[in-house]
Amino acid sequence: MSFIARRGLSTLIPPKIASPSGIGAAQDAARMERVVSFYEKLPRGRRPDEQPKGLFERYQARYFGKNPSAAPLAHLIGGLMVIGYAQHYYFHFRHHKNNAH
Repeated sequence: MSFIARRGLSTLIPPKIASPSGIGAAQDAARMERVVSFYEKLPRGRRPDEQPKGLFERYQARYFGKNPSAAPLAHLIGGLMVIGYAQHYYFHFRHHKNNAH
């Protein structure tokens, strides 16, 4: 086992508690048992990915997440077209509804 791996494992339990002299005494053995039981309760493996909660977070996770796509650009263009048509209708087309120009 390499030095880095041993160093990584040794930092999980503080050295004062995990020393061999501390294990032999009765009170230190009980303290070591509490430390071991604490570390046994910790979750193992990778942390599960958080699910997006809001509308914007879901949109961002879908289109900008692991597989980014150009769909937001198409959504932007479509949204601008809808807004443009609405403005054009409001300022021009609504006057032609019942009579000609």
